[in-house]
Amino acid sequence: MQPFELPEFYMPYPARLNPNLEAARVHSKAWAYEMDMIDVPQHGVPIWDEHDLDSHDYALLCAYTHPDCDTATLNLITDWYVWVFYFDDHFLEMYKRTRDMGSAVGYLDRLRLFMPVTGHITEEATNPVEKGLADLWNRTVPSHSADWRRRFVESTKNLLDESLWELSNINAERVSNPIEYIEMRRKVGGAPWSANLIEHATGAEVPESIAAARPLEVLRDTFADAVHLRNDLFSYEREVLDEGELSNGVLVFEKFLDIPTQQAAEAVNDLLTSRLHQFEHTTLTELPPLFERFAVTPEQRLAVLAYVKGLQDWQSGGHEWHLRSSRYMNKGGKAAPTALSGPNGLGTSAAQILPSILRTMPQRLRSFTNLPFRQCGPLPRPDFYLPYTTTLSPHLDQARENVVVWAKEMGILDEPHPAAPDRTIWSEQKIRDYDVPLCAAGIHPNATPEGLDLSSAWLAWGTYGDDAYPLIFGHPRNLAAARLQTERFKLFMPLDATQTETPLNAMERALADLWNRTAGPMTDAHRKIFRKANEDMTESWVWELENQFNNRIPDPVDYIEMRRATFGSDMTMALCRLQLGQSVPPEIYRSRPVQSLEKSAQDYSMLMNDIYSYQKEIQFEGELHNAVLVTQNFLDCDLPRAAHLVNKLMTERMRQFEHILAVEFPALFRDYNLDRKAQQTLLHYAEDLKHWMAGIHIWHEDCTRYNEPALHRHNPTTPSPHPAPTPSAPTPPLPTGPTGLGTAATRLNPLSTPTPT
Repeated sequence: MQPFELPEFYMPYPARLNPNLEAARVHSKAWAYEMDMIDVPQHGVPIWDEHDLDSHDYALLCAYTHPDCDTATLNLITDWYVWVFYFDDHFLEMYKRTRDMGSAVGYLDRLRLFMPVTGHITEEATNPVEKGLADLWNRTVPSHSADWRRRFVESTKNLLDESLWELSNINAERVSNPIEYIEMRRKVGGAPWSANLIEHATGAEVPESIAAARPLEVLRDTFADAVHLRNDLFSYEREVLDEGELSNGVLVFEKFLDIPTQQAAEAVNDLLTSRLHQFEHTTLTELPPLFERFAVTPEQRLAVLAYVKGLQDWQSGGHEWHLRSSRYMNKGGKAAPTALSGPNGLGTSAAQILPSILRTMPQRLRSFTNLPFRQCGPLPRPDFYLPYTTTLSPHLDQARENVVVWAKEMGILDEPHPAAPDRTIWSEQKIRDYDVPLCAAGIHPNATPEGLDLSSAWLAWGTYGDDAYPLIFGHPRNLAAARLQTERFKLFMPLDATQTETPLNAMERALADLWNRTAGPMTDAHRKIFRKANEDMTESWVWELENQFNNRIPDPVDYIEMRRATFGSDMTMALCRLQLGQSVPPEIYRSRPVQSLEKSAQDYSMLMNDIYSYQKEIQFEGELHNAVLVTQNFLDCDLPRAAHLVNKLMTERMRQFEHILAVEFPALFRDYNLDRKAQQTLLHYAEDLKHWMAGIHIWHEDCTRYNEPALHRHNPTTPSPHPAPTPSAPTPPLPTGPTGLGTAATRLNPLSTPTPT
């Protein structure tokens, strides 16, 4: 008996079958025999026999997910999937079941030798995984650009190396938190690797100029998340109940939400649907302006659209394969016929599209029907789990005065409020109430007076920009001007530290001053990192405006990932890191344990901010970007439940922070053979992150930015509030306008609620 009934999946794309399926079956079986993957035990342990390969039917997977490629390409793609699934089962039998971490590390290290970005493979293969990888690498990589090769190497290494993360959790009997799981599943689950192979199958590479841009990264990540969450639903029985696996989204949701397995499966399916909605939203609304911004040629645009179509084909084809493969739990994989559902069963996915869209419309509608400026009051403060503390810099009082003087000199206190010409966006009273030097004094308790002034000014600039963008550009709904301003910021962060542009407003003037004071002593590499952190923060302000104009509550995963930028986390952490010197190699800062440590601290602090700022953002600013609201919308739950889960997620991220320091940092020191100085530098950085979190908490407690009397004092012209909707409110009726498939984009705008003026 299955542990749960499969939910009704969102299936917006029809599945199609490549006519070269049988040829791929014959070829892939012969190739697997040639690579010693069938009937060749490894260290006495059988991995696959011919029945395993036939029943799993990876050729069918590839024929469904790549329906348009020719025979030779389908054969190569199928061989890649035979290899990756064999690796998964080989690693399971050799290392997961035995929990042999030491041997696993050596095994994975050797696989890097068979993936050179340039040059030839020189190592001799010693097992079927190495033998298969060497063969596939030589057949695939030569036809691609250097950029594609680098991306494919990275995604393949992630796929292989992060298997250790799964093994480590099994050994520790540790179930990850939802944020950690989604991020790590992208690496170990392999869908970004599949996305690279989609480029190969379609013969259309994503242009290097935009490959790292947000829209392309979102398309890749939403594709990956949907593929992995779908797989988690089908593979729960095999992974969790048979293999003792802990890396499964259904299990993660079970534990975090404290709900039965069936409800957890439904929640995972809701997140899968949300990620596909985000995929569609990004394709329709973010790709066109990206093409214009980077002057993408018509041929390159066609290549990107072919890639998008390939991602869609993979989603629908992967679903059909999961329904057929003996590898998975797939009874009840199609909903019973209803008056709306049409034909049912395998091969009828195209007839399921309209019913699927209708079933998921309430979830989509919730994201576009927020009522801004509604009365809500402050959220009760939960008991935050924060095991760290900090002291305050003795230079705090002077820094408080200095930041006011600096803001006046830069003109920050002079820019008029667009909705109230008799007021300015920031006044002297407001900057004193916001007390950003208090935050800087906790984050950097040992800073020099000059260092504390600089940190205070950076925090003031970022906070002011976050406040100013919705007023300067959101009030008149001028997205083009916001994008132009964001591009102009780059003029005042020159990598050669020589500025030639004249600032036109207070934000530019302040940024130019801060950059000159900060970037001068940096190395070229550090200057580039710091500039990227600032670019990400300012570009995230435009992302917020885009959602505001559409009245769209963000998808929960997209929100978490963008919130790190809107909170300015990378910018302030970069200041901490750049003070540590050169004793730690750059690749260590890019390693998973250090990246995870930073993101855990970032998420803890930004979620804390969302709890403190809930009333300010929801009632006084008509905001959509708050984790409590995003959680309430996604789970369709009441406010207390949403606030509780946000605090629980904070706690889980803090527990992860502690776990990384206790378990993963010692392993990092050992695996990279770091000397004592480098170890001490990383531990000092961890202490800085503890101060960072504790200082942010002290600031939230003691400043008046989120205090209700101060909110009324600083927002005398707040629009008339809407009544808060009740949890049981009926779903709004569908708007009028075009109906039927292909008209969804024309129906988004009528769902938008104009921002009150």
